[in-house]
Amino acid sequence: MEAVPRMPMIWLDLKEAGEFAFNAAVKKSAVSVPRDFEGCSTLRKYLGQLHFLQSRIPMGGGQDAAVPVTWTEIFSGKAVTHEDIKYEQACVLYNLGALHSMLGAMDKRVSEECAAGAFTYLRDHFPHSYSVDMSHQILSLNINLMLGQAQECLLEKSMLDNRKSFLVARISAQVVDYYKEACRALENSETASLLGKIQKDWKKLVQMKIYYFAAVAHLHMGKQAEEQQKFGERVIYFQSALDKLNEAIKLAKGQPETVQEALRFTMDVIGGKYNSAKKDNDFIYHEAVPALDTLQSVKGQRGLWDPWGQGSAGIGAGVREGPGPCAPRGPAAPEPLLAGTVPPLRGPSVSHSQFMDSMQLDPETVDNLDMYSHIPPVLMEKCAALSVRPDTVRNLVHSMQVLSGVFTDVEASLKEIRDLLEEDEVQEQKLQELLGRVPPAPGSPPGLAEVSKECSKYLELHEKASFTNTELHRAMNLHLGNLRLLGGPLEQVRAALPTPTLSEEDKQVLQNLKRILAKVQEMRDQRTSLEQQLREMIQKDDITTSLVTTDRSEMKKLFEEQLKKYDQLKVYLEQNLAAQENVLKALTDANVKYAAVRKALAEVEHKWNTTVQTLVASYEAYEDLMKKSQEGKDFYTDLEGKVAKLLERARAACQASEAHRQQLLESPEGPGEPPEPPAAPPASSSSSSLELLASLTPEAFSLDASLKGKQRMNKQNFLQAQPGEGLRGPRPSDDPLSMLDPLWTLNKA
Repeated sequence: MEAVPRMPMIWLDLKEAGEFAFNAAVKKSAVSVPRDFEGCSTLRKYLGQLHFLQSRIPMGGGQDAAVPVTWTEIFSGKAVTHEDIKYEQACVLYNLGALHSMLGAMDKRVSEECAAGAFTYLRDHFPHSYSVDMSHQILSLNINLMLGQAQECLLEKSMLDNRKSFLVARISAQVVDYYKEACRALENSETASLLGKIQKDWKKLVQMKIYYFAAVAHLHMGKQAEEQQKFGERVIYFQSALDKLNEAIKLAKGQPETVQEALRFTMDVIGGKYNSAKKDNDFIYHEAVPALDTLQSVKGQRGLWDPWGQGSAGIGAGVREGPGPCAPRGPAAPEPLLAGTVPPLRGPSVSHSQFMDSMQLDPETVDNLDMYSHIPPVLMEKCAALSVRPDTVRNLVHSMQVLSGVFTDVEASLKEIRDLLEEDEVQEQKLQELLGRVPPAPGSPPGLAEVSKECSKYLELHEKASFTNTELHRAMNLHLGNLRLLGGPLEQVRAALPTPTLSEEDKQVLQNLKRILAKVQEMRDQRTSLEQQLREMIQKDDITTSLVTTDRSEMKKLFEEQLKKYDQLKVYLEQNLAAQENVLKALTDANVKYAAVRKALAEVEHKWNTTVQTLVASYEAYEDLMKKSQEGKDFYTDLEGKVAKLLERARAACQASEAHRQQLLESPEGPGEPPEPPAAPPASSSSSSLELLASLTPEAFSLDASLKGKQRMNKQNFLQAQPGEGLRGPRPSDDPLSMLDPLWTLNKA
């Protein structure tokens, strides 16, 4: 992330001290310590004084010089008294851890690991029966809380230093592991009863941090996938980070505003990354997005801090520090050996770990050829599920065929409706060209307009559903081959998975690298074992009796003799350190030769994982395809019924419109002549046609002269020759007026 939002940290209260028969000034300074690193130094010095006092005077439990020691228990506020100087040491050590937790919760974010070291030493070296706040459950809870917060500080520094995304993800995953351990301790009924009300607040904060830092881990795994150009993995990691961050936001209700601001900032970062990655993959890369559980889980990476000087073992050294004139000189004598031996061990160990992290050579996964020889369990599970359902592919194909049939019927019906409407519109235009604007038939319903409106609505629905239907068929064609493969013999499935092809030289390079990695691990385990032996010998070595009986002038000689017992271990450690450089050099040379093989194996592994994920996705898509297919059939069945009814209405409306047009064309006026003016109304409504005929005379009868382009008709012009006709003489029987219908003018009206 571009910046590092900070989460609040849990800190512990200091115990209050009661009476203790010891130097009052020293006791007061140790009880009322300032809340800074000077206070930590004061507590360490007081701890050394107590250890010196215990080595000189028998003040332990049940011993002759034991005196009562009183301290207040944190949770109940009760005063607890024991006659044991180790109880005083345990309470001071508890305060040392609590003070470090306070300093670690400040802005500088340091000292959390020191708090964990103090509580670890207290848990491992002192009785748990002194008081409730120093019981094994409470101390284990405090240790995991402090380790988690120390790892959280390391995570902040790693992000500020722009460390590699994979390393940041592992450190964040380790934060989650520590907090999960702390959460399990908080959910313990006994621990919850001891903590009281504060247990709920701590549990809510720790649970929120678990989801938050899991989101940070997956965010950086997504960034690493982006660096490796694995765009499908990038999408699923960012999506998982977004889901976990949403869970953290749900658990953050009631938290301080600083927490809300950190969550909002992280949401902006992760949300932007996810949206950008999904858009790029959808429109550019088109990589399959794998399931999260098919990817390699993120393993925690512990911090590379100093486990000796400030950790649990370092507390033992602090116990025996000798400040001022009361400094113990007996048990502290072996410390120069420890101080001279441990730093050379710590430096090579840190550099070795950093070197191995930078090379990213995991001995467990460098030779992954075995995984290509068998079908992965997740794929075997899908094959077994399909083997008991042999009709899977046939059912899917049948379902899609039925959907296609209904789809085709609906499309044909809509096309017929559209053709009917277009044909009716063409005929209507022709009629208007002949007769001009024709009024609609009297009493005819506006059926065609409604049919056209509904047809447009159904066409729009059909177009939208057509896109979905096309995508459904495309998805089916994409998964059908994979489903057939999963339902077939296992040999075909195994043959479909990619496998690497290595030459003999490549195999030799791989074997050589494996041998050197095994040697590196052997060297590391040997050094760890030697360190532990040296540590245990020094911690158990007590030369107080020899110091008391030895003259001061012989002290140097005594120390030299005592140190000789560690010479053999020192020789082994020096040989181990000398061999490390040669082994790492050989590993570097082997890694150079392994580069080409590593690239080829990585490509095959990526193809293998992609194929497995694609096959699993095809199986999981089967139920979804069947569901979508059934939904499509239901939709088109309903649409088919509505379109069929609309088609009947369209046919009826078009037939009615066509009948109306035919009626207009077959009327006496004819299609090309304007309508005649209406005849004069009769004199009375009771006049009959015979009375009107009687009133007419041949002399008074003539055609209407008001008609344009018509001539007045009489005997003379009637007998004149017309164009295209010959002149014929009148015949007695050819009286033109005798051929006229007396009612013509009335009929025409």
